[in-house]
Amino acid sequence: MVPAAGFMCLAQTAFAASAVPSGSPGFYWFIVSTLVAFLAGFVLVARAQYPEPIFWVSCVLVAIFPFDSLIVLMALTSLLARRTLRRTTFRAVAAATAVTLYSQLRDVFRPAGNSMWHAFFADPQTGEGHDRPLAMLTSESVIIITAVVVALCMVVISVLSGLHIRSRAELRAASARVHMARAHAGDLQTTLDNRQLADAIAVEAHDTLAHSLSLIAANANVLQVQSNELAADSISDNAGELAADIKERASQIRQQAAKALGEAHSVIDKLRNPEQAWAALAPTNETSLTQESLDGIISEAREAGMQINSWIDVRQLSQIDDAMGKIAYRAVQEGLTNAQRHAPGNPISLQVSASPDSGIHVHVSNPMRLIDGHTADEAVTTHRRGTGIAGLAARARACAGTCHYGVDDHKVFHLDLMLPAQARIPA
Repeated sequence: MVPAAGFMCLAQTAFAASAVPSGSPGFYWFIVSTLVAFLAGFVLVARAQYPEPIFWVSCVLVAIFPFDSLIVLMALTSLLARRTLRRTTFRAVAAATAVTLYSQLRDVFRPAGNSMWHAFFADPQTGEGHDRPLAMLTSESVIIITAVVVALCMVVISVLSGLHIRSRAELRAASARVHMARAHAGDLQTTLDNRQLADAIAVEAHDTLAHSLSLIAANANVLQVQSNELAADSISDNAGELAADIKERASQIRQQAAKALGEAHSVIDKLRNPEQAWAALAPTNETSLTQESLDGIISEAREAGMQINSWIDVRQLSQIDDAMGKIAYRAVQEGLTNAQRHAPGNPISLQVSASPDSGIHVHVSNPMRLIDGHTADEAVTTHRRGTGIAGLAARARACAGTCHYGVDDHKVFHLDLMLPAQARIPA
C-alpha cells in the first residue's frame, strides 16, 4: 500500500508539472510536491494505530498537493475496517467522495498535456515525440463523465473493502467469544458434575454409614445393659445365658464395625477415583427394592434390638426403575436409622408397597419419647435439621415424587415417601 500510494502521488504530480517553466514559482511548488510525494505513502504505516487521524491527513495532502486520491481511499478502507461508529463512517465516506472527485476532476480540467486522464484518451500517434499535436479520441464531456464514474466506483470499492475487513474481524472476534463461552460452559459443567458427584457421594456415605453406625450403637446399648445385668446377677443360673448373649452381641458389633469400615473405605475410593464413582453409585442388588434386600435390612435391625412391625408388598419389580427402587430402599434405611437414633426401644411400623401401576410407597412410623432431656418437639427439630431426611425429600422431588415427615398429635413420627415407578423430571 505504501509504494502504490507514493507512486500514484508522484505520477499525478509529474503530469501536472510537465508543462511548468523552469524557474517559475510553480516550478518550485512542484519540487516541494515531489518531495512530499516521496514521503506521503509512509503515513499509511500508522493507519492501524491511528486510522481516523491518518485518513484526515491523507485528505489534506490530496487537497493541497497535486496528488492522486488513491492514498485517501486506502486510508478510508483502513478507517472503516477499524471503526464501527455510524457517524464516523458517514462522515469519512462523504469526505473521501468529495476529495476523490476533486482530485480526479482537478486532473481532468488541466491542459491536455498535463493530465493523466487526457493521456489515457489521447491518440497514440500524436503529441510529444510525433509530428502531429496531441489529439483526443473522444470529447471532453466523455472524459469528465468517465473520471467521475471511475472516482465513484473507486470510493464504492474502498467502502466495501473496509466493511468486508470489518465484518471478518467481527466474525473472528465473535468466534473467539463463542470459543471462550464454550470453554467457560465446559468448566461450569465440570464444576457442576463434580458438585453433583460430591453430593451423591455424601448422600451415599450418610445412608450407609449412618445406618451401620446406628446398628452398632443399638447393639452397644444392649451389650451395656446385659453387662450390667451380668454384673448384678453373676452368681445366678442366668449368668451363662447372659454371657452367651454378650458374646453374640460383641460378635455382631465386630461384624457391623467391619462393615462400616468397608463402607468408609468405599467412600474414600469414590473420592479418589471420581471417574469410576458414578458407576459405583449405581443401584446394586444390595440396594435395590427387593424382598431379599428388605428382609436383610429388617433382620439386621431386629438383631440390633429394634422392634419392627413390617408389611411388604412388592410386585413386578422388573418394571420398576432401579433408581426409584434405590431411593425407596434408602428411605427404609433412613427411617429405621432415625427411629433408632431419636426413639430407641420404641416399636417401629414399616410399610412398603410397589407396583408398576401405583408406583412406590414407603411409610415408617414410630412413637417419640424423651431423649437425653429433649422433648418430642425438640427431637423433631433435630430430625428436620438432619441431612438424611432433607436429602431424601430433595431426591424424591427431583424425580416427581413426594416425601413428607413430621410428628402427629399423638407424638408419633411419620416418614411417608411416594415415588413413580419410572423416573421422570417434574414439570
